[in-house]
Amino acid sequence: MSLLDAAREVRDSAYAPYSHFKVGAAIRGASGAVYRGCNVENVAYPEGTCAEAGAIAAMVAAGETELVEVAVIADSPGPVPPCGGCRQKLAEFGRADTPVLLATTGGATLATTIGELLPGRFDSGHMSKTS
Repeated sequence: MSLLDAAREVRDSAYAPYSHFKVGAAIRGASGAVYRGCNVENVAYPEGTCAEAGAIAAMVAAGETELVEVAVIADSPGPVPPCGGCRQKLAEFGRADTPVLLATTGGATLATTIGELLPGRFDSGHMSKTS
């Protein structure tokens, strides 16, 4: 099963009773394992979880901390990029050149990278103390 197929499959499990906007995400860890996540809404909107965050949480729960490929799919007119918070989450676990495939259920795709989605990313190098 391709990474995009894994994202497509998990999208069907999304819990989106308010927006009706289902999103599926799949990421491949450095080990080659695939981790999936879907959006989970809450009536208190800020308390929901994005698909990308769910996939990352599944990867970390399995003991991995490096992702090497990402696929995100939604039923929309054009490919939907991750929100700002998820871009930062992806940047935490992937390199700038990590491929990201954004897709629609209708078949449109956009190939990009984490670095293109989040130029000037904040990373651990910004946390270093200098003397």
